Amino acid sequence: MAITLYNTLTRKKELLAPLDPNNVRMYVCGPTVYDYAHIGNARPVIVFDVLFRLLRQVYGPDHVTYARNITDVDDKINARAADEKISIRDLTERTTAQFHADIEALGVLPPTIEPRATHHIPEMRAICEELVKRGHAYIADGHVLFDVSSMADYGRLANRSLDEMEAGARIDIAPYKKGPMDFVLWKPSKAAEPSWPSPCGIGTEGRPGWHLECSAMSEKHLGRTFDIHGGGIDLVFPHHENELAQSRCAHGTSMMANIWMHNGFLQVEGEKMSKSLGNFITINELLATEKFGGQPWHGRVIRFAMLGTHYRSPIDWTVERLVQARATLADLADTLGGVAPSTSPHADVLAALQDDLNTPSAISIIHGLAKSARRGNGSTAAELKSALQFLGVYDNEKPDDFFVGAGGSQKVDTAEIARLIQARLDARKDRDFKEADRIRDDLASKGIQLKDGKDPKSGEVVTTWELRR
Repeated sequence: MAITLYNTLTRKKELLAPLDPNNVRMYVCGPTVYDYAHIGNARPVIVFDVLFRLLRQVYGPDHVTYARNITDVDDKINARAADEKISIRDLTERTTAQFHADIEALGVLPPTIEPRATHHIPEMRAICEELVKRGHAYIADGHVLFDVSSMADYGRLANRSLDEMEAGARIDIAPYKKGPMDFVLWKPSKAAEPSWPSPCGIGTEGRPGWHLECSAMSEKHLGRTFDIHGGGIDLVFPHHENELAQSRCAHGTSMMANIWMHNGFLQVEGEKMSKSLGNFITINELLATEKFGGQPWHGRVIRFAMLGTHYRSPIDWTVERLVQARATLADLADTLGGVAPSTSPHADVLAALQDDLNTPSAISIIHGLAKSARRGNGSTAAELKSALQFLGVYDNEKPDDFFVGAGGSQKVDTAEIARLIQARLDARKDRDFKEADRIRDDLASKGIQLKDGKDPKSGEVVTTWELRR
């Protein structure tokens, strides 16, 4: 059962050939825990959860090690704790718990290991000291900095030359840097910031740079070289480029991870997500509030909607996408009833996932299985249920369950629906079709489907409605 994956480093799909088939190792960059994770953060969590499931299926659950870290030392954390007048530990414990609750609702399995940056300070100091010893880093003004010019192929992952990166980067032109692209491995701590004894005999206390943290955590739990490193496309440069550089140069290795995987960008209703545009939305807001589409959304609906686009492609996050995902899952749940799952997902579903995690193809196959199951094919229904559970989009829910958000049952105000239906009919009589369509679409976004017909006696238009399945 061969798995092929697209490697950002080589710009092509490659056969996954584990360094040790008895211990397939994957590292994925996790959250910086200072606030609720946003919906863009959910994409890599879901994508690499599917890959984790696939690796476990192919190599066996006991032969896969998945590390997804928690970054609990960072400038944003320091600033938020100061703003809230609470300790950094209280903030990071609270936001880590929030993250875990949110992604559990999305059907995400716990990783094998979830290392925290603050638990790996000795390993970070050791990397600094080794880089200085090997001539790849230097000490300046209480900092330890990586000397980019010391690495001949720096920029290979981003596929850009040093000149191109210098021209396109927001460069900190600190006077103590030898080169403009040199990056911080360790820096002095300010008053009230977390601090630890600095490496390399600096003599003062300080804290690690962001890139260094992931190198230390991946090495500690997966080794100096491992199989897969994943994250969002926004991390390719500078984070992953710098991780790769410091890890290889510290250990004299030709690689850090055999395959580098990155999921595509996410935008909201056709625009880049940003607080200034008012379209910034967290996972928790999708699950528990009415901020997006006027209602909360079931976690598995969010997951299914996310998997409908191939992980490397950009995704446009829309209310209609969620409505369609919910209707599909409710239909599938209605088809399955009390069916028991098969022992393994359908072979074609697995084959699609083994081809660079092609979830849209897997979902298309699932639709075919559903058609067969609706015709009474019991064995196909069992394979369908197994496939849905394998993807993490179904856990014996009933159709109506998908109309339930984390905040409770979806409220259906029948009087308000009746009022809107009448308003739509009035708009159509006035030939205000734009307003009539707006009302219809607004109700559809809430899962309420209108059906127009004629009264057989009066001949007048009669509109009925139902929760969309």
